[in-house]
Amino acid sequence: MTARKILLEIEGGAETVPAIRRNPLQAGGYVAKHVLVAAYHQMVAGGVMKADESLLARIRMKPIRTLSGVATVTVLTKPYPCPGDCIFCPTDNRMPKSYLPDEPGAARAYQNEFDPFLQVRSRLDSYHGIGHPTGKIELLILGGTWSAYRRDYQEWFVKRCFDAMNGAETESTSLEEAHRKNEESLHRNVGLVIETRPDKITVKELVWLRRLGVTKVQLGVQRLDDAILEKNRRGHSAASTLQATALLRAAGFKVVAHWMPNLLGASLDSDRADFARLWKEAGEGFGCCPDELKIYPTQLLENAELYDFWQCGEYQPYTTEELIDLIADLKPAIPPYCRVNRVIRDIPSTHVVDGNKRTSLRQDVLAELAKRGQACRCVRCREIRARQVRPERLKMDDYVYQAAFAEEHFLSFVTPEDRIAGYLRLSLPKPSPASSWLPGLGLPDLQDAALIREVHIYGQAMAVGAGKAGVAQHSGLGERLLDRAAEIAREDGFRRLAVISAIGTRRYYKKRGFVAGDLYLTKDL
Repeated sequence: MTARKILLEIEGGAETVPAIRRNPLQAGGYVAKHVLVAAYHQMVAGGVMKADESLLARIRMKPIRTLSGVATVTVLTKPYPCPGDCIFCPTDNRMPKSYLPDEPGAARAYQNEFDPFLQVRSRLDSYHGIGHPTGKIELLILGGTWSAYRRDYQEWFVKRCFDAMNGAETESTSLEEAHRKNEESLHRNVGLVIETRPDKITVKELVWLRRLGVTKVQLGVQRLDDAILEKNRRGHSAASTLQATALLRAAGFKVVAHWMPNLLGASLDSDRADFARLWKEAGEGFGCCPDELKIYPTQLLENAELYDFWQCGEYQPYTTEELIDLIADLKPAIPPYCRVNRVIRDIPSTHVVDGNKRTSLRQDVLAELAKRGQACRCVRCREIRARQVRPERLKMDDYVYQAAFAEEHFLSFVTPEDRIAGYLRLSLPKPSPASSWLPGLGLPDLQDAALIREVHIYGQAMAVGAGKAGVAQHSGLGERLLDRAAEIAREDGFRRLAVISAIGTRRYYKKRGFVAGDLYLTKDL
């Protein structure tokens, strides 16, 4: 009854925290927000109050989890042999390579015996329990090298994830059936992410990933220095990374690079030099230019082979202070088209033998930048999050850069305070004699086509079709970005646009003139 009383007060206009404090529990303490969320759902179901998204937003726990515009669901594949022999990866027979059973996402997978359906269902239930919308789901499939798993397992795994998003009680007869259902599901997939190695990226592999519905690939780059890669037994070269990123971009995928400072043989100075190589444009000698980045400082773990080098005195981890200074030096140089997703692995500090044990490294780095009077302009640092948006005050920016064999346009709507409300990634393929293996990849959908690799509108995630004054989602920004992308592609001589659509966004593009091809949606210009 206390929770109901609080909700009625909030519905009547009371502020959330004062309403909670005015109604303490008889046994002491106060009503928790997750209890308020459960009471809200019961009252709506019982007809006591009407569904009210703004009320739910005021009692929601951890609102930041869906402020990027989508709800992220992370699942892990089962333990399976990895083709790599990296000395820095932990080995635990209970987990896929490089993961530990008490990492947050990994723990949920372990508890559910790596069953994809149960992992997705439990995460959706968790979001529902703390008041978050789950109409738009970005699905992250982790577990080491996805490309090393058998394809029948991959197909089954993805199908069962879609079954869970579709609310199915019985297993779909095929992946195609699960995909079709998701186009109008209550939990639509707006992005599907896998992780793999650069040396596993081929045209054949990319076609398979599109069949599965993949739109983004996390690539274990780790380093762009062949000597360091060899010393750490990574098993691929910097050239493999460049070719992989070029192939992924040519096929429309978003590229997330994993980069590791403090590897065996590296130094603070060589890390700074290596990080700069990530952003060298095509005319400057490289052209990797990842769309997103995960900075994973090497962590010394007892069940990794690197531990033996440390015991022999051949390896020394950086201190927390050295890492903070290093990353604070690197962050301001990140181009405005890249989003830094992480600056540290979520490995519990109890596993770390020596060196940095803080998992709040991002906050430490931002504090150091503030002390220096500097700022990072990566996408994540500039998202609008919960800020109100006035569309008439937004300016459209076109940031152009040259990646390997492509001219990239990062189109973004920016507030007067330099906050990003939404963006689009447009890729204009630029073939050359050195890329005879690249143009169109031999795929009919991509012939003579410019590629839209991503459209993302920021702000609190909302149900598909919902709208609210002052928020970026569902305010027409995506359509305006699409129109400008079409103009740029037409001016550059392309005859059509191709978009790498997630399963749950197909209808969005079809309503805007795109038609289904074999692996992509296309639109004649």
